[in-house]
Amino acid sequence: MRIKHIPFQDTGRFSQLICDYLNEDGRLQTSYGYYPSLKNLKEQMELKKRLYPKKNRSILVEVLQKQYKNIETDISVEKNLELLAQDNTFTVTTGHQLCLMTGPLYFIYKIVSTINLCKQLKEAFPKCNFVPVYWMASEDHDFEEISSFRFQDKSIRWNREPAGTVGTLPLDDLQTVLDIFETHLGNQAEALSVKNLIQKSYRNATDLSEATFKLVNSLFSSEGLVVIEPQNKQLKTLFSPVVKEELRTQQSFRSVQEQIEILKRDYDSSYTPQVNPREINLFFLGTEGRYRIEQDGEDFKLNGTEKRFSKKELYEILEEDPEKFSPNVILRPIYQELLLPNLCYVGGGGEIAYWFQLKTNFDRLKIPFPILLVRNSALIYSEKNARKIIKLNLESSDLFLKRNDLINKKIRQISNIDLDLKNLKEQLKEQFKHLQTLVDQTDQSFKGAVNAQEKKQMKGIDYLEKRLLKAQKRVLSDHVRRLVLLHEQLFPNDQLQERCLNFVSFYLEMGEAFIPNLLKSLDPLNPHFTLIEY
Repeated sequence: MRIKHIPFQDTGRFSQLICDYLNEDGRLQTSYGYYPSLKNLKEQMELKKRLYPKKNRSILVEVLQKQYKNIETDISVEKNLELLAQDNTFTVTTGHQLCLMTGPLYFIYKIVSTINLCKQLKEAFPKCNFVPVYWMASEDHDFEEISSFRFQDKSIRWNREPAGTVGTLPLDDLQTVLDIFETHLGNQAEALSVKNLIQKSYRNATDLSEATFKLVNSLFSSEGLVVIEPQNKQLKTLFSPVVKEELRTQQSFRSVQEQIEILKRDYDSSYTPQVNPREINLFFLGTEGRYRIEQDGEDFKLNGTEKRFSKKELYEILEEDPEKFSPNVILRPIYQELLLPNLCYVGGGGEIAYWFQLKTNFDRLKIPFPILLVRNSALIYSEKNARKIIKLNLESSDLFLKRNDLINKKIRQISNIDLDLKNLKEQLKEQFKHLQTLVDQTDQSFKGAVNAQEKKQMKGIDYLEKRLLKAQKRVLSDHVRRLVLLHEQLFPNDQLQERCLNFVSFYLEMGEAFIPNLLKSLDPLNPHFTLIEY
């Protein structure tokens, strides 16, 4: 394995907000707690230890032991479940939707980043224990986002009518989809390993939540990863005071709005929120679906239905069946940090962006705001493709260019004629400056005509430049073809590899060494994009 790094900023593939955070831009400081570093994680440990209730820890451990009762897992997980009962044990957490076969590759990177940070923390603070946690977003109801994954050049899709939360979806009609997928895998040893993973999870589960639990456990239990199913009555009982307060005061809406204004004031006046808070940031889980709770006068109603509750009725349901209340994106992080002795949340750029909106709400509820770690991002390519990169004389930063920009840049570099008409444009600008001087000295009514003529001639040169470039592409068509083929392999559909491909594509290449190789290659505290040659 050969490892290279490139600053996120230089890839041009990430938002300015995330690049600014990674560069520790002081304008963002009022929107998070501590920046991720070993020194700051030690401070976070002291804060969490002081404010994390012992009752929450004991219930958490009890629930996790029940959830793992019928799960075949590694001794590393069993040890971590025992360690969680100790007050010197902390968690590092990532969360994700229940994507089919884990969905895009970055699902794997999130968990690897989480595991590796726990290892670094244990090495730095040996008297404490650190448990990596995967929080399953089983209460989500966006089936479209989780229903497919890309394998090689194929989209494997589970077609069905969405109903309720994704975690409760039965798997009967998924089996045929898996049969088709397995025919594409082949019969080599690596393919048989993938089929075994499917057999242990999707072939041996009653719903998507159970299948995802078992799949992630099969992939990462040797590293001690603990999977948590948050849709649980005991856990929701701990959360019920927050739910009741949300129903009663709707203060979260105002707190998040306040934090958005802080971002506009301190960071960027044109800041656009990643998510928009609602007056009530809760759903109700009914037998037929997950419905947004809305205030309607003195009562509450379920959006999209005729169902209504008085305050008394809804509070009674909360008391008896707290698991029927589900947090949305604004309150889910509150639920997570309330339950777990957590130090750090590992997420992608979009997730970290909405966490910046939550700081005021955390402070109001007196729940420690976790350290936010941008997960590792990586580009994986073979030694064969590495040779192609060298042969095409491509720099690491060139790879991240949009495809058309990359082709145009390389054609200009290798062309034996000068395709850049920038000098001609500069000369034209100077000539029109001279014309403007003459207009100023004679008749101002000519000003519009001169401006129009300048615009027309500049546009003409742009058109000629494009025609020249297009002609030269035809001359160098073989070079263009090789560039396109390589770029498509590295950036499918001109997107980051990690957002398109599924881990199985690389698992078939590397086998069971795939995840261990990632664990060796990714450093969660290195704020750069990673390039991995295998």
